[in-house]
Amino acid sequence: MTVRIVEQDGKFVGYVNGKVVKRSKDRIHVENKIAQLGIPRSTFNEQAKAAQERDAKFGINVRFEFVEKLVNMVAAGVQPSAVITGEGGLGKTFTVTKTLETAGFKDISDLADFQVGSIINTRKCFTMVKGYSTAKGLYRTLFENNKSIIVFDDCDAVLKDPVALNLLKGALDSYGKRIISWNADMRDDDLPRSFNFEGRVIFISNMTQDSIDQAIRSRSMLIDLSMTADQKIDRMEHIAKSDSFLPEYDANIKADALKLIRELKDVAKEINLRTLISVSKVRAANPKDYREMCEYMLTA
Repeated sequence: MTVRIVEQDGKFVGYVNGKVVKRSKDRIHVENKIAQLGIPRSTFNEQAKAAQERDAKFGINVRFEFVEKLVNMVAAGVQPSAVITGEGGLGKTFTVTKTLETAGFKDISDLADFQVGSIINTRKCFTMVKGYSTAKGLYRTLFENNKSIIVFDDCDAVLKDPVALNLLKGALDSYGKRIISWNADMRDDDLPRSFNFEGRVIFISNMTQDSIDQAIRSRSMLIDLSMTADQKIDRMEHIAKSDSFLPEYDANIKADALKLIRELKDVAKEINLRTLISVSKVRAANPKDYREMCEYMLTA
């Protein structure tokens, strides 16, 4: 039996064998609910201690380095699929796309960016798929990007649709030919009934790992980027040191913004890069009296 309590979107979420049993801003309420299910507190206390020790060993910036390594493995064809999970707004998508571009892959998400007649090496390309997609839409996406890397960004509906999951099982198999078939009513003359999928897939999801279907988890390598409030700020501090992040603002402005966010982390509605950008803007525009306005924005 696996029991986990994770902090997500400002609430503690209790999972038992991958299923959500309780959400609350108070961790004690979650622990009480799990205990009511007949699970000894010692069980999830031990697992919580193990998770804390793992987080201490593999800090958030280390895990982002792991993401870069895993994406490079997918790019090199060593691994057919990867799943990156964790709350949005802290650089998952940026890290994946930047790593692919550094590896020499072109983003062909919008073919309007290319001149008519351009020769495209699809094996060195990736395409981004964002938002909702039906199972039929997924089948078309897999076919049209057969030899490329497909990055599903926040397409959680695909990971919950039984028909889509069956298609992905075929696409993510790591042995032999990966034959994908559509045996339902087919009215699209340009789509075959089946084909051999030679591409690779990366999922970027705000879902927790426990919420990802076991068939997908078993066929992929996974990295979880879930963070506590302190870890989120640690990650933002790391990003803020980059010359490419808010280059129009001095380092002291970003430092003041991070200091204030850390002071208010326990009462802030949300903490992510957008939070840092907003507070930095207010700090830059109102250097003498920015704190009160920022506190209102963070907590109202």
